[in-house]
Amino acid sequence: MFKTAKISAIAASVILATTMAGAAQADDTLIGSCIYKFDDTFMTGVRINMQKAAEEINAEIELVDSQNRQPTQNDQVDTFITKGVNALIINPVDRSAAGPLVGKAKAADLPIVFINREPDNKVLKDYSKAYYVGAKAEESGTIGGQLIVEYFKAHPEADKNKDGVVQYILIKGEQGHQDATLRSEYCVKAMKEGGLKVEEIGSDNANWDKVQGHDKMKNFITAKGLDAIEAVLCNNDDMALGVIEALKSEGYNTGKDPSKYIPVTGVDATAPALQAIAAGQMLGTSLNDAYNQGTAAVRIADAVAQGKEVNDANIGYTITDGQYVWIPYVKVTAENYQEFMKK
Repeated sequence: MFKTAKISAIAASVILATTMAGAAQADDTLIGSCIYKFDDTFMTGVRINMQKAAEEINAEIELVDSQNRQPTQNDQVDTFITKGVNALIINPVDRSAAGPLVGKAKAADLPIVFINREPDNKVLKDYSKAYYVGAKAEESGTIGGQLIVEYFKAHPEADKNKDGVVQYILIKGEQGHQDATLRSEYCVKAMKEGGLKVEEIGSDNANWDKVQGHDKMKNFITAKGLDAIEAVLCNNDDMALGVIEALKSEGYNTGKDPSKYIPVTGVDATAPALQAIAAGQMLGTSLNDAYNQGTAAVRIADAVAQGKEVNDANIGYTITDGQYVWIPYVKVTAENYQEFMKK
């Protein structure tokens, strides 16, 4: 099982990244970046931090919305190459399409940094100027399961039917997405390793979307009944917030009546999720660090474009296997959520 990252580790990486801001000033570096869709809450945070990171090193970054369509993203990459960008940062619509995108970058001798959606390892190894920045989905899944373990140990009355088994609903992200697969697998694994007996009474894909999360949960409430549902684990915060809205419409998870509460977990630690935790509507989440993911991606793209070696000293982050930067997740609960809220 992955160890939960400590808050101090994140704080240290933020300080280090800030220290590195003046270490390498860019000269006319133009970065072209495609984001799978702009209305994704987490990726909005990433791209805002990418813009800030580019400003800190005097680089220029152009961000475009791929509108969740891979053909659109392919065309955008072609446009960036024709325009003469010095580097690419890609949040792929479809991770299986990374190979052709690497081929385009390789033909143009451009560095390409993938972010948040990890390509197959063979794709990256095919090109020395290809990199990936992200977080290990296993960690976030583990944290979600641990949150449920901790809750049921502290609140044995949450076992509503007193059968010694936690009946849970699993709301998953995009079918086939590696993060959805791993988060789902490891949250269940963590519950079992934490000593809980569990039973999945429903699961469905809500494609990272709040509205779909709400609708899927409504369906489960109708099909199973609220008394049968003892926990809900979601692959991201947007879906978790949709689940909470569905529960609130039934008088549950309002933050006012402890007897009408079903623990709900998410992933990302978005601002709305932190507010839901503060209001007693959401059990917890895990910080998917948009600041450090966005900053690391820009630092790598700029370093390679400048002909500099991508190493810990030049970019301020630990490089693994020569092409990877892993940003740790952090458990976020009612006890520590304030540390992650913007001042």
